[in-house]
Amino acid sequence: MTCSKGRPLRAWATGASACVLILLGAGLAAQPRPVLAQEAASAVQDVTLQDVTLVFGETVLRVPRLTASGTRLSKDELSTLLKPGPGEAWPVRLTRLDAASLVIPELRVERAASAAAGPVVTYRDVVARDVRAGRIAELTAAGASILVEAGPQKGTGTYGRLRATDLDLAVLARLYGEPGDGKSALQRVYATFSMEDVAYVDARGTAVTMARVEGRDLSGRQIPATWTGALQAFAGVDYERLAPVERSRLMNLGADLAEAVSIGTLEATGVSVQEAKPRDAFRLGVARLLMTGAGAALEDITFSGADGAKARLGRLALDGFSLAPTVAALRKLAALTGEPSEADLRLLAPTIGALALKDLSLDLPPEPHPVRDPAAKALAPMHVGLRDAALTLAPPRDGVPTAGRLSLSGLTLPASAVEGVPGLGSLGLYGYRDLDLNLVADTSWDAATKELKLGEVSVSGKDMGSVRINGMLGGIGPEVFNPDVAISSFAMLSATAKAMDLTIENGGLFDRFIAAQSKVLSLKPEELKQEYVTASVFGVPAILGNSVGAKAVGAAMGQFVTKPGTLSLSLRPKNGTGIGMLEFGAALTPAALFDRLEVNAKAN
Repeated sequence: MTCSKGRPLRAWATGASACVLILLGAGLAAQPRPVLAQEAASAVQDVTLQDVTLVFGETVLRVPRLTASGTRLSKDELSTLLKPGPGEAWPVRLTRLDAASLVIPELRVERAASAAAGPVVTYRDVVARDVRAGRIAELTAAGASILVEAGPQKGTGTYGRLRATDLDLAVLARLYGEPGDGKSALQRVYATFSMEDVAYVDARGTAVTMARVEGRDLSGRQIPATWTGALQAFAGVDYERLAPVERSRLMNLGADLAEAVSIGTLEATGVSVQEAKPRDAFRLGVARLLMTGAGAALEDITFSGADGAKARLGRLALDGFSLAPTVAALRKLAALTGEPSEADLRLLAPTIGALALKDLSLDLPPEPHPVRDPAAKALAPMHVGLRDAALTLAPPRDGVPTAGRLSLSGLTLPASAVEGVPGLGSLGLYGYRDLDLNLVADTSWDAATKELKLGEVSVSGKDMGSVRINGMLGGIGPEVFNPDVAISSFAMLSATAKAMDLTIENGGLFDRFIAAQSKVLSLKPEELKQEYVTASVFGVPAILGNSVGAKAVGAAMGQFVTKPGTLSLSLRPKNGTGIGMLEFGAALTPAALFDRLEVNAKAN
């Protein structure tokens, strides 16, 4: 409260002792103390109301008993202020609500009789402190119970202690009950909010618990349909049978709501979801969940299933997330008169930003094979691990990100898990029992030049080595990303290969390959290597046309086999513009293409 010399004497009679002292010191309190005491006593009073009912659209609040302490309102004024039915709008009424405290032993929130069945929430020992112009400095409740008697969410639950600060009831009333243009400034609903010991069990027996939920700086914007109208419009909708007009209306409402809510932070700790039915039993736990305006993070995620599957994830974080493209797409789809196409629906993709994952551990039960492995149930579960993963996507253009990078580090799994994968299925034969892999895929698309750049596509493994490809494709227009396979396939015929670099680094895999093949062919490793050297130096150039470039490739491969280290290959079209996909398909021999390339090959 701000103290002002121009404020009437009744302003300091509400209990703001600091202002009283200042006024006394300024010489403005010349009245005798008994007179001041009498005026203060008449300025504020305690008022108790019975059986108060507040109606906000389809939401009804029932209060058996309400006590307002330190209020300037008389009992009749307070009763009129809270009386349901026609009269002043709720935001106007609530701005006149003024009291040192409001005490409500029981507050029941339910749906109106005319509305569909919904949750009934009963709060205990509700206290609102320092209520001025409809704004509550602090709101607390000892706890609450919730009951849903019908519908898919049927069940019961409880809340522990609840607390909110700087809660603006007038703003809430405007957001839920008064239409706006959807473009006005955001209005803050509360500064902080917290809720403890949340527990809910539905009719299936699925239990959800949260140790604590906290929020900060929730703000909202008024929309044409009001928040109540928009939320009610989505209740019980059969999306498969929507008429075009209704679908357009819901899309506009969804866009309105997405733009009407702003949250500072929302945090939940000790989250648990548990299914009790034996066949479908599972347990999901999240130690901490944090949401902000542009991202989210989940920490220490655990999962266990009835089949013995177990998983743990140290952290999952999203940053740079935006619904702006989705909102724009909803507006566009709402204007359509016919059914949206796949390309139209793809525009709903949001901006992902950066997604990061850390410390994934997954234990999968073995799949029994009745013929090959009848005792598979007794085997140990397959373990898969991932140390780090990161996915970065640029904002989408026509629903497609123009750039992206995926990296996986420390991907560990048994070699038996990739037996059927081309290029990896033989790793078990080379003595690898467990694999430890790193993968990177970095690409970007330039719409102006119609070029797709492969910044890096690589795979590396512990005690194996690495393979890395860099390149450039031209003639990549937006049609290549069309969701219609026929259109995208036809567009790819215009693509051209403009550059490619291949680097192979041996870290032990080639040596194991030679050792394994030597046993199969009953040769000494050095004898087998010599045969491969001969095939490289003479056979490869013959296949590629015996050009200068072909011989350079053969010589580099021979050097690599002799002393496995690093093999590098660089290819560039001599014409500088690229070789088209149709030309690749029409080439009768590799030599026909190699003659058109500048080749640089070397081995270290």
